[in-house]
Amino acid sequence: MRDLPLPGRRVVVRYLLPSGQATDALGELLSADDDVIVVAGKRGEERIPRGAVIAAKEVPPPPAPRPRRTAP
Repeated sequence: MRDLPLPGRRVVVRYLLPSGQATDALGELLSADDDVIVVAGKRGEERIPRGAVIAAKEVPPPPAPRPRRTAP
């Protein structure tokens, strides 16, 4: 796997769960070292073992919230 973006960037990290299923962590990259990658997303802070990572990349910021519709 190539190097991760710098901390503070929005990333998606695909990794394997202990069951063997793949899942994604989407959010701000808080830190990354040789052992653990930490991503802060909607599910909270996810600590991902580096050896479980399949792929990782920087992604664009989330879209702006859509305005709520009001009843006429």
